Amino acid sequence: MTLPSTSVAAGAPGRAPDVVTPVAAAKAAGGVRKRRASQFDGGRGYVSSQDWRNPRVNATMKTLQVILLVLLLVAGIGPMLLLAKYAITPTQDIIRTPLAIFPHGVRWQNISEAWNDVQISRYFLNTIWLAAGSWFVQLLVATTGGYVLSVLRPAWAKIVNGLVIATLFVPSVVLLVPLYLTILNPPLVGTSLINSFFAVWLPSGASAFNVVLVTRFFDSLPREVFEAAKVDGASSFRLFWSVVLPMSRPILGVVSVFAAIASWKDFLWPMLVLKDQTKQPLSVRLPAIASQTDLGVFLASLAISTLIPVVFFLVFQRLFLSSAGLGGAVKG
Repeated sequence: MTLPSTSVAAGAPGRAPDVVTPVAAAKAAGGVRKRRASQFDGGRGYVSSQDWRNPRVNATMKTLQVILLVLLLVAGIGPMLLLAKYAITPTQDIIRTPLAIFPHGVRWQNISEAWNDVQISRYFLNTIWLAAGSWFVQLLVATTGGYVLSVLRPAWAKIVNGLVIATLFVPSVVLLVPLYLTILNPPLVGTSLINSFFAVWLPSGASAFNVVLVTRFFDSLPREVFEAAKVDGASSFRLFWSVVLPMSRPILGVVSVFAAIASWKDFLWPMLVLKDQTKQPLSVRLPAIASQTDLGVFLASLAISTLIPVVFFLVFQRLFLSSAGLGGAVKG
């Protein structure tokens, strides 16, 4: 006869022995391990929990943390605050006492002169149009390309995916001359795209990084949802528009920020294809007018040009800080 797998603990005389099952023994052992681990968790850093109880060590570490925080704030926000101060400071004060806090008052005329006299308003609008068009083209190419390579998965998907990744190793400077010749005489168009916003919009869509990023995100989406939609009779476009895109809001936000910021700061390509000054963005016009513009007015122009990147970061900061756009869209 085989006895059940139990252990008997001796009790007091006249008392029935306690029977401990394997499950209870495992739970007890796990509790002991957790208690032991909790005793050493505080010692895994540079300063253990016991050292933190020392008043001197506690005060020293908190002081170092405050100093580090102040240094980070000065290095990160300091230049932007200094630029904002210079934007409303008279030129003579900027030259003589650059770190003084408005020794001769505030000059708000710098902003109005930069917006009206220097025509920053026109270049600002050009930059917004270029950024909006580049954002749309990049998002269109990245989402449709990622959808084909990740969700539809045709027979040639692996070959195309390998070619897309291979283009990441080609320096962008090498592509300038062929791309410029293509824009100068585009096929099937019959007319040059020089001095046209399309000369900036269309090449921006050829971003292999965005396609790879979106493809990897689509790979993390549950395939069961796609199969269920196909069983319900959803077409490829319906699957893309009603199922894939709503589940891909995090990665769409990340690609949108990358596209807008890259377009906003792009200098070389717009300078090559937009020779008409009335169509040039801020990144091209600001260096050109620096030598013939009052210093205070020019710094006000620089401050205006930083508004959109700052707004984009404030709106999408959670995507950068929490990396929400690099994970899966569905949990559980």
